[in-house]
Amino acid sequence: MKLRTFDQLIERLRACAHDLPDPRSGANTRYEMADFALAAFAVFFAQSPSFLAHQRTLRQVRGTDHAATLFQIQRIPSDNHIRNLLDTVAPERFFAVFDDLHRAFGEHGLLRQMRAVQDTRLIALDATRYYSSQSENIRCQNCSHSEHANGSCTHFHSAITPVIVSPGHAQVVNLRPEFITPQDGHAKQDCEIAAAKRWLAANAERYRTGNDTLLGDDLYAHQPFCRQVLLHGFHFLFTCKPQSHAHLAAWVADLEPASGLRVLKQRVKGKGNQWEQHEYRWANDVPLTAEEGPLRVNWCAVTVTDAAGRTRFQNAYITDHAITADNVAGLVAAGRARWKIENENNNVLKNQGYHLEHNFGHGKEHLSSTLATLNLLAFLGHTFLGLCDERYGLIRRQLGARRTFFEDLRTLTRYLCFGSWTELLDFMMKGLEIGPYAPASAA
Repeated sequence: MKLRTFDQLIERLRACAHDLPDPRSGANTRYEMADFALAAFAVFFAQSPSFLAHQRTLRQVRGTDHAATLFQIQRIPSDNHIRNLLDTVAPERFFAVFDDLHRAFGEHGLLRQMRAVQDTRLIALDATRYYSSQSENIRCQNCSHSEHANGSCTHFHSAITPVIVSPGHAQVVNLRPEFITPQDGHAKQDCEIAAAKRWLAANAERYRTGNDTLLGDDLYAHQPFCRQVLLHGFHFLFTCKPQSHAHLAAWVADLEPASGLRVLKQRVKGKGNQWEQHEYRWANDVPLTAEEGPLRVNWCAVTVTDAAGRTRFQNAYITDHAITADNVAGLVAAGRARWKIENENNNVLKNQGYHLEHNFGHGKEHLSSTLATLNLLAFLGHTFLGLCDERYGLIRRQLGARRTFFEDLRTLTRYLCFGSWTELLDFMMKGLEIGPYAPASAA
């Protein structure tokens, strides 16, 4: 199914959820499994923990509600019923919807527009925590844990949440996540780099276009992982701190212009339209480690200073892209775009209404990770609508802050009832006097 509208997105989710395994039998099955999944998704999409309660009240008063008209939920289950049923559903059951949305972004040209230096597509990798508790009573078989000096223990869930990023775009495009969970047959606790390797092995063919570059922090500038990236047909561009890569740092420090070190200085306008000095240094074909037969990488560093000579930014990177005077600034800009996975993805999910770290339900099997997956899909759905739905995009731009839009959405869906998503957006445009409802300009 090609995705072009909100209704098609909901239909795709419902079709996906229709095939979920159902542990119930007999008279217990008055609610469809799709209703449980769509009910949870609706809470995240509306950014309202009370959304379902409000819709139950609206149905009592008006005989219908937005759970039905917008999200195709035939019957609204209770919150506990939703948690109990979704606890049995593995998050991977919803991963195909990430693929559908990824294709939709490609069909609408966004992925082409997001190509960066060397015409490469940038995929940032990072782990984020979405649940934690120090209670011994709230944990499950999929929890990770960290022990503290005072004897306490924190149980938590985290995941790799890859996103396509670009230096010139505010949007990020979420791809299939990889959950960091204890692995069968492994004595050691699961970790970010092991999860990143699993994600790469599982998704390389799915996302590889022939020119794709993985971005990551210093943790990923690790020789075995870099080799895995190359074996799977990807490029890499990872932060490389001198403290954790002492051999590489010493090697570069010994280089001189005659032996491979290159320097480029540029005067550019930065934030606030203020002039900055950007100094780039780079060297190709340097050893990543001191061990025998090291991976040879290309290294670059940037130092940004203001007009007074104060250092505003400094960092270094390793990559397999050959570095030249023509592309070093673009490669550094691409490396710095890694921060978008923090600023435009993880921080938004935690602090801008999605409440990713809120304990919507922990469960004993899959609940926490399945709810996190539906939350990620809600965020990705909003990005999709911003690109594909002219009404949605127009209203978002008019209202400015993301928070304002969702405050209005929560209020309208609590007190009024709209027969469709289009009807709801038309009402908002009419109230804002924008789009087809904008006042005629004076003659």
